[in-house]
Amino acid sequence: MSILQDIFRDHYEIIEYTCHPREVELENIDKMIHCGDPSFGGALYCCEKCGQTKFVPFRCHSRFCPTCGVLYSIKRTTAMSFKLIRCAHRHCVLTIAEELRPFFLTDRSLLNCLFQAVNQAISRFFYNLNHKRQFVPGFICVLHTFGRDLKWNPHIHCILSEGGFDKDGFWRSVTHFNYKYFRKAFQTVLLNLLQDKLPAVFKKVKAQIYHSSSKGFYVYMKPHKCEYRQILSYIGRYLGRPVIAASRIDNYDRDNDTVTFHYNRHEDNKLIYETIPALEFAKRLMRHIPEKHFKMIRYYGIYARHRNSDKMIRRAIPAEKRNAYRSFTTWRNAIILAFGYDPIRCPQCGHIMVVQKLYYRYKRVSLYEMYLKICKKSEYLHPTPKRTSMCPPNMISLFKKGGAFYGSGPYTSPKKIHSKSSRRIYSR
Repeated sequence: MSILQDIFRDHYEIIEYTCHPREVELENIDKMIHCGDPSFGGALYCCEKCGQTKFVPFRCHSRFCPTCGVLYSIKRTTAMSFKLIRCAHRHCVLTIAEELRPFFLTDRSLLNCLFQAVNQAISRFFYNLNHKRQFVPGFICVLHTFGRDLKWNPHIHCILSEGGFDKDGFWRSVTHFNYKYFRKAFQTVLLNLLQDKLPAVFKKVKAQIYHSSSKGFYVYMKPHKCEYRQILSYIGRYLGRPVIAASRIDNYDRDNDTVTFHYNRHEDNKLIYETIPALEFAKRLMRHIPEKHFKMIRYYGIYARHRNSDKMIRRAIPAEKRNAYRSFTTWRNAIILAFGYDPIRCPQCGHIMVVQKLYYRYKRVSLYEMYLKICKKSEYLHPTPKRTSMCPPNMISLFKKGGAFYGSGPYTSPKKIHSKSSRRIYSR
């Protein structure tokens, strides 16, 4: 059990009845607290040689969980790496004024305006390079709503290609980015978008921000070329897990009901230790849980479009190597890479254990029924005759001659219709 599970388990009723959490917050807290609980189900592995058994409980797959969030972060980072083209990129950070933070906390739908403002500012910059050729860059935006001290601080991290393609597939390299333009453009676009969505009282706030931030919002772009693997590792670090790693929580004092954690201050990189009440610590974490189905990562430019000219782009990771990259995101390989041991290798004889039984919420799940569901789904998506030679020996009895299930009648090949418009194959 992790230290975050202890904190939220001890204060669950107080959070539920006094803090009035959002529905998505309570749902993710429930998942995180019961993550790895054997009573909610799991898989029973058995060694076919020596008979050794091992029970592996199911996980919650919540981004708020420190255990499941790590694997989620690895999967998202791997998917982002497939999108990147083989060119230099810049890591950009676009922040907002402190006066605007409460608006985004009150109405979380306004967070979409951050993505729209970044998209318009970058697209306009490349459009001004040549209006006729209309160069389009590739950039990936990631929303972070937290600072190092866990306070509410929404900002955008962006991976921007140093160049763009025109409509004819010509590449133009761009090495100079006008910081003054990005500061002013991002500020102007964001404030105009917020003014359209907020009441008329926001005009006074807008005027005050223009007066206090006359040079625009703070925009940081690394002047040197960044290697894409380092940028992905940094941005994907906190995408799928809580805003603070368990290693940064130094102490949880149940007697005094306090939590001590540390962080490096952004201004001078000084190590800061902070002790706050446990309930306040839980509130700081809960407010960063995104709404259900809210997209924290968004792709723009050539990373979002699917044009014929995009086929000429050389990706950073070739297509033939992507299956190998995806294999590292599986549960077994992730455990091997992280902890250095095989979770399904028998500790007695060293053979690979196989799944014998599945349990979900105190009930046993039939493997035979799961197999039938998978076969039916596979037959619906790929209607091809099944051959008994391709099935395990214990599954041959499930089929009759011709490859059809018992009671389903003789197997007939589906008719194929070729659509002239889309050239796709449909089965009926």
